[in-house]
Amino acid sequence: MLRQLWWIALGLLVGCTPAPVETEIKPVAPLSETGEMVVLIRNGATSFYVDAEGKYAGLDYDLVTGLAGELGVKVKFVVSPRVAEMPMRVAAHEAHLGVGMARHQAEGVQFGPAYFGHRPVLVYRTEERKPRGLGDLGKGILMVASLFAPTMRELQPKYPQLAWNEAQYQDTEELIEKVENGLIDYAIVDGKGAEVAQNFHPGVGVAFEVGDALPVAWAWPADAPKPFVDRLKVYFARIQKDGTLARLIDRYYGHANRLQPIDATTFLSRRNTVLPKFRSLFIEAEARYGLDWRMLAALSYQESHWDPFATSAYGVRGMMMLTTDTADRLGVENRLDAKQSIMGGAKYINMLRERLSPRIAEPDRAWLALASYNIGVAHLEDARVLAQRLGKNPNSWTDLKTVIPLLRNYEYFSTLKYGFARGGETVIFVENVRSYYDILVRFEKPVQTMFPPFDDQVTVANPEGVRLGIDAAAK
Repeated sequence: MLRQLWWIALGLLVGCTPAPVETEIKPVAPLSETGEMVVLIRNGATSFYVDAEGKYAGLDYDLVTGLAGELGVKVKFVVSPRVAEMPMRVAAHEAHLGVGMARHQAEGVQFGPAYFGHRPVLVYRTEERKPRGLGDLGKGILMVASLFAPTMRELQPKYPQLAWNEAQYQDTEELIEKVENGLIDYAIVDGKGAEVAQNFHPGVGVAFEVGDALPVAWAWPADAPKPFVDRLKVYFARIQKDGTLARLIDRYYGHANRLQPIDATTFLSRRNTVLPKFRSLFIEAEARYGLDWRMLAALSYQESHWDPFATSAYGVRGMMMLTTDTADRLGVENRLDAKQSIMGGAKYINMLRERLSPRIAEPDRAWLALASYNIGVAHLEDARVLAQRLGKNPNSWTDLKTVIPLLRNYEYFSTLKYGFARGGETVIFVENVRSYYDILVRFEKPVQTMFPPFDDQVTVANPEGVRLGIDAAAK
């Protein structure tokens, strides 16, 4: 999840579990000898970071650990501070794999199939005039993410007066934050990363795309053993065919651009002015029912904007917008009492999670519980039945959110047990909660500081003190 984008400092982790320090290039031993796959990776929201629960996460992290599981080997991640140097380091056999790299010709390496794309976009402060092209930037200060420096060098002859600097170590959100704070005027960053960061920095907008999207792929030494390369190709063919890759991409980016800037701005404002009145109640609900208080707060905001007296035309009321029947079942006597409503809503969402099939894993389990909170258990089960009929995965939110809107179509709901439902509204509901949760995780601490769990299958080498997380604290 936004990637979705809530970060914990690696420095805290290193203080507990010292990681190996590497100061010179050392060729890795063959995987067949060590049983440990060394992977060169970059730190960032599209690749590798520490998530809200203090666990390693990221699209590339998930893909690599999936491969390692199939191969039956351990993984050692080596964090590279600069994307541009990764092909050279892979060619020098410093790693068995380099992941999250722009696919292009490079001496001494081979690239696998593209599985993602980085779309370069120019961002600007929305309070300023929106530029229409690179020729419209004048003497403004422009910084370019290292990944897109080659693109800018190709475009330079068309714009000989354009001055820009390569941001060798800053990631997308750091550059966007610099734009919002007026430290620089413009930045060229990854489009997906910009969609995520705009929820935290609504004063920054995307002006236009800059060149073509860069295909992203894994790379390995040109002389890598053929059996290893064959397994890599089989792995990517499978995850593309069975939907695993699509579900992982959706997990991190599927909800990133749901909120409008005004929605994000209003939410950030109310986080400072309204949430403090109820924060302790959400934390108490977490202690009682074991659900992240920030998720409960995000759900409550989507339902009532944290208004304990909210009332809808359908008769639902209070902070968690409970119906009369649901409140009675939960033992909530006064829906307009903030504490009773929050505890009742937390109890209810917990019940919905527990009713789901044990085959549904997190985070899909959380998203399906939210869908059930909105549309009801019966209609969610109808959607899961329909998903199976359509050859989709009934346990995956990525698949279900394409199916639930069909519950309003006679062609489909007439064949299901519980009939018509406003499924499109449910998808918007869940995706908004996910976005609000991302923002809260970005700015609000968990009940207690959590550290990445000890995992004897994963080692992280961070030789240059690269931050694991956009908002990680200084060492």
